[in-house]
Amino acid sequence: MVKLNKIYTRTGDDGTTALVSGPRRVKHDLRVESYGTVDETNSAIGVARLHTSGLTELDTMLFRAQNDLFDLGADLATPHTGEVLSYEPLRIVDAQVTRLENEIDALNADLTPLKSFVIPGGTPAAAYLHLARTISRRAERQMVELSKMEGETVSSAALKYINRLSDFLFVAARFANDATNSDAPDILWVPGQNR
Repeated sequence: MVKLNKIYTRTGDDGTTALVSGPRRVKHDLRVESYGTVDETNSAIGVARLHTSGLTELDTMLFRAQNDLFDLGADLATPHTGEVLSYEPLRIVDAQVTRLENEIDALNADLTPLKSFVIPGGTPAAAYLHLARTISRRAERQMVELSKMEGETVSSAALKYINRLSDFLFVAARFANDATNSDAPDILWVPGQNR
């Protein structure tokens, strides 16, 4: 259980931070960067949710994703080392990926199929969801790079989750635009329009 009584500890003043499992890493370590970018994604979703009050189903899905992102951060902050821990580390599981896929399908069911790329924007909710999407893609790139490093592991469920999350955020942005303005829900890219 998390217990935060004192917010500052001064232990990170030397440029290091502790992983959940105890070892310290420099704050620019790729593992720390990865879960930091997951946290950044979570914050961007929080800003998007300021604009989803009329979209109850979507807002509920986004809240679940935010909770999952704490799970993902905990997973990344507790590397698989093979050593026996005194506790069961929190891990992303395939059921979380499946839930995201089901939510993507539900949101996408009534959207018009795309014939071009979507320019991020539209409603405030959609614009912030696109921002969260791009941040989650950066987290994914970092996690994939981390998984390829010698001595580092990232679970396949965690990699699938972050990949699916960006898809979910893309469809969520489209859904937010469509729910607010069904006559022209998305702003579409027109190749070479301004030549």
